Amino acid sequence: MNSDLAAQVRAVLDVDVSEFRAQAQADAEVVKSELKDGTFDNHRSIIGLEYEFYAVADGRWRQEREDAETGAELVRVPRRLLELIRFEKELGLHNAELTTSPQPLNAEGLRAQSAGVRSHLLSALQTTRIEGMRLVSDGIWTIPPSGETARDYLTDSISDGGVRIATNMTDAVRYHAMANGPNTPTPFTVDAPHVTLEADTVMPESLITSIQPHYQVPHASDLPTYHNYALRVAGPLLALGGNSPFFPPDLYDDGVAPETVVADARAENRIFVFESVLNSENAQKVRFPEDLDTVEEAVDRVANDPTVVPMPVEGGDRFDDKFATLRRKHGTFWRWVRPVFDGADRSSANARIEFRPIAAQPTVRDSMSFMATFAGLMESLPRNEHPVIDQDWSVARENFYAAAREGFTSDQRWITNSGEETTDTEMIYDDIFSHAVEGLRNAGCTESDAVSYVAPLRARVESGITPARWKRDRVRDRVENGEPLGKAIPAMQRAYVDEQTETLLDGAFTDWWSQ
Repeated sequence: MNSDLAAQVRAVLDVDVSEFRAQAQADAEVVKSELKDGTFDNHRSIIGLEYEFYAVADGRWRQEREDAETGAELVRVPRRLLELIRFEKELGLHNAELTTSPQPLNAEGLRAQSAGVRSHLLSALQTTRIEGMRLVSDGIWTIPPSGETARDYLTDSISDGGVRIATNMTDAVRYHAMANGPNTPTPFTVDAPHVTLEADTVMPESLITSIQPHYQVPHASDLPTYHNYALRVAGPLLALGGNSPFFPPDLYDDGVAPETVVADARAENRIFVFESVLNSENAQKVRFPEDLDTVEEAVDRVANDPTVVPMPVEGGDRFDDKFATLRRKHGTFWRWVRPVFDGADRSSANARIEFRPIAAQPTVRDSMSFMATFAGLMESLPRNEHPVIDQDWSVARENFYAAAREGFTSDQRWITNSGEETTDTEMIYDDIFSHAVEGLRNAGCTESDAVSYVAPLRARVESGITPARWKRDRVRDRVENGEPLGKAIPAMQRAYVDEQTETLLDGAFTDWWSQ
């Protein structure tokens, strides 16, 4: 199996980079021509969601002891099981991804998205339970597989004829090719306070999981406006969604006091993991993107992005096979907000915004709240010509990274609907939530439904409790009582999984702390 995979990786590496780049640029001209003809225009907004999970031991594979110091260990998901539950494979063998069917942004479409996630996930949970595992919605895993360290799990690899193959990575060729291409970092490292991790492959990126809402714009020429608004809301929404403050304990440096690790923990380490693992001096692939001026510029950015994996592209009968190389290149065009152009046929061709900053959340309702809030903002802010669009890009960028570092306590800066710049948390979120509700109402939701979609995020503002804070508080309490990180972090993680077991499908994060 490894030899076959290594041969496929070698075949990828034999692809001429200059020819691949030239074809991507030629494809970009095709897309720009179709944009000019209005092919990517649609008469309505459409939404969709990618939702990542990781698997942990449950049921028959969960070891039970009276001291409650076992359970929730990471497990590898058999490929046949992924097919059975109709989830897609992701980077690590422990990952599984659910992708929803696109729906119109209206009351029924939002209900269909929520019901589809719950129905699909319920069926998956019932099936994985039989196999002794459970899918977890979270930003980062912290308990490695039983009998293994996180460091070994993330760094274990072999060399097959000069091709580096990660032992615990899915067999997708492009993932393994990333570790062997000419523009990849060597080694792959994680940037986080008091954490040292180096690997020969991109496997450390499999620590993290996220949700990625998609918003299809009605008129492709307006995509830059939506993109630039998305950059302005990225920081404030990320500040509410942080869910990855801690790493597996064995990744922390020896000799660092547990209290120091807790104090220096970033709210959303996921942002920095993704950037530090996949960026290099020659290719800043993952970053907060600059504003767009034209939709053509969005296409050119993908075409001109540094090539990491120049994989061969097979022809087909889909409409977007006319620019298949550009689509392939887009697969490694990692921006926290990124444009997408595709469609199986001309009638379904679309231009959309993929919003990537948010970690997978404690419950489905909370994840759907981010999706609906983002969609509502995309409906409302451009329509009202909200003045936050005039916020300097550098401020939006600093908002984003401040939110990743400090979470809800970060000093977000915003321009209100009246044109006033403010750092007042209440004013910022009142403005954001009122526009999200208005956007959902304009899309066809009732007032009560629109308010309900936004409510989980409003509760975080009113309480100051985010998933990152919930985790940090529990680890801090244990550390202050003398527990080492090797006990405090797993105990928090097991509590997280236990709470989620009761609330994932039908509850909300507020149920975890408001009782």
